[in-house]
Amino acid sequence: MLENIFPNVDWEKMWEATVETMYMTGMAVVITFILGIILGLLLFLTSKNNIWENRIVYMITSAVVNVFRSIPFIILIVLLIPFTKFLIGTIRGANAALPALIIGAAPFYARMVEIALREINKGVIEAAKSMGARTSTIVWKVLLPESMPALVSGLTVTAIALVGFTAMAGVIGAGGLGNLAYLDGFQRSRDDVTLAATIIILIIVFAIQFIGDTITKILDKR
Repeated sequence: MLENIFPNVDWEKMWEATVETMYMTGMAVVITFILGIILGLLLFLTSKNNIWENRIVYMITSAVVNVFRSIPFIILIVLLIPFTKFLIGTIRGANAALPALIIGAAPFYARMVEIALREINKGVIEAAKSMGARTSTIVWKVLLPESMPALVSGLTVTAIALVGFTAMAGVIGAGGLGNLAYLDGFQRSRDDVTLAATIIILIIVFAIQFIGDTITKILDKR
C-alpha cells in the first residue's frame, strides 16, 4: 500500500532521518530549557522593583536576547558556521546543527520565561521575602513552581519551533527530515519523498503539542 503511494521513498533512510530530527530537537529542547530558565530568571530578577534590580545587567541581557531572537534562523546558521566548525569540528550532521538551534531558541524561550514569571502574584513573592526566604529559596520554592504550567506551555511552543528549525538546518546538510526532503525530494523532483517527510514532521509536532498540553493541564492547579 505504502509502496504505491510513496514509490520513491526509502523507508530505512526516512527512519534514520526521523531519528536525527528527534535527536536534534530533543537535545536542543533540553539545553534551551536550561539556558532559557537561567536567562529568563536573570531578566526577571534584575528588572525594576525586583530582588536583584540592576538596570545595566538587565539592559545588557535584554539586548543580547533581543538580538539573537531577531535574527532569522537560516541567517543565524550561516553566521555561526565558523563557531560551529570550531566547536564541533564540522558543519555537517546532526551535532553541527545544535549550536544554531540552541542559540536561536534559548533567547526566544527566555522571553517566555520572563513573561511567565511576571504573571506570578507579587503577594506570594512578598510573603516569602517577609518570612526571610533567601533568593535561592524564592526561586526554587516560589517562582519556578508557581510559573511551571506557563513554562511548560512555552517550552512546547519552543519545541515545535525547533522542529521547524531542524528542517531549515537540514537544507545546509545538518541531516534529518529537512535534509532528506530537500536532497531526495525537492532536488530529484520526488514529491512523494517530500510529502512523506512533511507528514512525519507533522506527526512529531502533533505529538509534542499533545504531550505539552497534557503536562500543562496536570501542573495547572487553578
